[in-house]
Amino acid sequence: MATNRIMAISDSICLKNKIIPSLIISEVRTALLHYPELDGVAIEFKFKPSLKKSFMKAQPKFSSLFMSKNKRTYLILISETFKIDGLQLHIKDIPKNVMIGWLGHELGHIMDYHRRNNLNLIFFGLKYLISSNYIREAERVADTYAIKHSMKHYILATKKFILNHSSLSEKYKARIRRLYLSPDEILLLIKEQEAN
Repeated sequence: MATNRIMAISDSICLKNKIIPSLIISEVRTALLHYPELDGVAIEFKFKPSLKKSFMKAQPKFSSLFMSKNKRTYLILISETFKIDGLQLHIKDIPKNVMIGWLGHELGHIMDYHRRNNLNLIFFGLKYLISSNYIREAERVADTYAIKHSMKHYILATKKFILNHSSLSEKYKARIRRLYLSPDEILLLIKEQEAN
């Protein structure tokens, strides 16, 4: 049984400059539909046994950092198991709309990275590593991209899943509240967007 699970996680599908694990093909396709600008951008969605402090992480592939923007490739790393404060949820246990919201947020990061030139992207990475204020700004930019790409319901579902999950510690929830847009801020952004 465990062997079947590992095989299912490692199976990937190549789709128009994208490499996507078959386990989440439906969710990735839904999220990508909201980002037509990323159609020609090479992105690999890749499972990892676990990631520190996060469930997903978007980054440029190091080998492509010094290529032209049009040849740059990106990774979205996804933890096979969401492990925070003793809570363990397997990827299959994450509700579909929550998974789409998480992917939409990460694609928001890629939108942000892809508009930057190589030097700017390297400085961005360095600032992200050393400044919690910069992390906060970057995470909010990714949420904003997702909302502007009509993913508001998915982003709200993801925030509510995290903030209302009884098994997650208040310390982790406080980190999420500090770094990311709150549900109220998301609703305000949606109202502003609809007004324009």
